[in-house]
Amino acid sequence: MQIRAAQAFGTGDPVFVKSALLSGLVVSLVIGLLGLGVISIFGEALIGSMAPSDEVARLARDYLAVFSLVILGEAIGQCLSSCFNGCGRTTLPLYSFCLSLPINVIASVVLIHGHFGLPAFGVAGAAMGSALAVAVQVGFLGWRLLPLDTDLFRVPGWRQGDFGTTLLRHVGFSLPIAATFISATFAMHVCTLIYARLDLNEFAAMTLIAPWIMVAGTISMQWAQATCIIVAQLLGKGHNEATLDRFLGSAWRGAFWAAGAVAVIYAGVCLSARFLYADLSDETRAILLGFMPVLLLLPFPKGSNAICGNTLRASGDTIYVMHVFVWAQWLFRVPATALVVLWFDVPAVWVLSLLLWEELLKLPAFHRRLLSGEWKRAVIGR
Repeated sequence: MQIRAAQAFGTGDPVFVKSALLSGLVVSLVIGLLGLGVISIFGEALIGSMAPSDEVARLARDYLAVFSLVILGEAIGQCLSSCFNGCGRTTLPLYSFCLSLPINVIASVVLIHGHFGLPAFGVAGAAMGSALAVAVQVGFLGWRLLPLDTDLFRVPGWRQGDFGTTLLRHVGFSLPIAATFISATFAMHVCTLIYARLDLNEFAAMTLIAPWIMVAGTISMQWAQATCIIVAQLLGKGHNEATLDRFLGSAWRGAFWAAGAVAVIYAGVCLSARFLYADLSDETRAILLGFMPVLLLLPFPKGSNAICGNTLRASGDTIYVMHVFVWAQWLFRVPATALVVLWFDVPAVWVLSLLLWEELLKLPAFHRRLLSGEWKRAVIGR
């Protein structure tokens, strides 16, 4: 949705912008409703089989019943945020998040414990707080959308002639991106299950470093996504190749600075493990320290690949990007992880190094495609 909105904004065609927004909204709502349908069909049986007691099952059902509203609200809110980001109004999603976060925390505390004379809803109160925060977030985004884009909804016509064809085109563009993220999530969970066969201290070290890799890595990923939005806008506006090269060169330099910041964070975690995790055994701390050489290198190819992948997506080359990610995950990382853990029983640092080798494997595929220059001549909005 975000890339499509950026392409539409770049073209300056209000029909394209309207088509991207409403198509994305329909897709998000359909996915949200499908998720709720799955929960309503299988949720009761799943909770009953997993809950250790009837009381826990009841609490889970109460929580899930309220949280269903959060799912629908998030479907709308994420779509509106993506549209604003794609159209260059990046402060509005930030304001909506800053507005909803304290409301979520305060409302959850009040409703869980029953402060100020309100009933104590317990676990369900946490879901109520989230639902209230999402409602405020969506309300704020909708409130800003209407005055800014009132004329947008009066524009006649659709980008591909009719709404059905426009919606199918939007799905065709978005599906490879969604498949990439779904595949990455599954691959990560499969590898985590394999890590459970490691020695206890090695498994502890892998479990502790994984969230840091994800959280700190967000810096580079967000930079790459911001680059993607601007590239999509530039392509939509039809800028020449020299302008695109100049912008991408500066974005790439920024990506390396971001990668350097991520590497510093990783080094800080490894070096300060004694203070961050005081109860860890000396062996686990030693394993974390041994991760540092891999973690110092990992952000650089990963950040460069992210710039390449997101730039290619901005040009509409989403299927190629999907193939590079998916095949690297399932033909290399997952089987290699199983091989080194289950058969060769190598030290944890070599298991972690597979993340670096995966990025190095993707490096030529992404950079060769980007340097070919075909993406600069993409026709946006077909």
